[in-house]
Amino acid sequence: MPEPTAPLHPPTRVAVIGGGANDEHEVSLASAAAVTRAVRTLGLDAVPLTIDRAGRWRHTDGAALTPSAAVALLTTCDAAFPALHGVHGEDGAAAGLLGMIGVPVVGSPVRAGALGIDKWVTKTVAEAVGIRTAPAVLLRRADAIDALPLDPPFVVKPTTGGSSNGVSVVRQADEYAAAVELAREASDDVLAESFVTGREVDIAVLRDRSGALRSGATLEIGVADGAVFGRAEKYDGSAQFTVPARISEGQHAAIEQAARTLYDTIGCAGVARFDFFVTDDGVVLNEVNTSPGFTEQSQVPRMFAAVGLPYVDLVRALVEATFRDDD
Repeated sequence: MPEPTAPLHPPTRVAVIGGGANDEHEVSLASAAAVTRAVRTLGLDAVPLTIDRAGRWRHTDGAALTPSAAVALLTTCDAAFPALHGVHGEDGAAAGLLGMIGVPVVGSPVRAGALGIDKWVTKTVAEAVGIRTAPAVLLRRADAIDALPLDPPFVVKPTTGGSSNGVSVVRQADEYAAAVELAREASDDVLAESFVTGREVDIAVLRDRSGALRSGATLEIGVADGAVFGRAEKYDGSAQFTVPARISEGQHAAIEQAARTLYDTIGCAGVARFDFFVTDDGVVLNEVNTSPGFTEQSQVPRMFAAVGLPYVDLVRALVEATFRDDD
């Protein structure tokens, strides 16, 4: 383990929140454990808290906490780092709670979380500021699914959530109904989106303590032709990442500019990841993650390590950014 660096000022006690009452619970626990290790390496007092699958708060040792006890413990901390993914956390819920009780949040505020979690809203905002997205149709829970909304192939996915849960590709008409039902297990609203052929390239952006935006390297995801980057590939160690992505300088500049524009438009803070397709016709936004996976081997830490900001220093920068010099 690296030697601890000097403690940060002003924060000395940081709550790290993991888990969550959703299908990304285990992924969040891994992110929170990694953040906790980094916080301690920095010489800070880490206070790990977990939200279990039923939405109940638990202490470091697994003991149950009443909501009032959880709030009391959180308010003893100088800041809180919610390593929560998906609904009931990343969607602005955690930031809202922490803001109401006066605990500074490491990461995005309520508005950015709420906008970023909804893929339909994200597409609407992106298109409004000139960032291309794939043609799509929103399917509400009550909408009939007897007619195809788009010509195959197209992707069907929940409008909320992550980790590729409930995502499938419809290549022929008889696959459509099952794809919608699978997506509806994760979200009431479902998105049918034209299949985009191109390289899958991500980039991460953070705003540091000085207020400057900093970008990580681009990261290209190895995906077979006609396939999607699924949950199994994300977490079984088989994913193939290339950093930096094998794209031109012009394509890199277009991705970085689009990501920075969307970061500010949505109102992000801390770090956010922006996923794109690089096609023969230009750059197309896939989605935004305001609380991306955050283990040492996750995409965002890989991107920043490639530009000289290793994992512990990345966590340090995020905690410090919570106490901006221009605030």
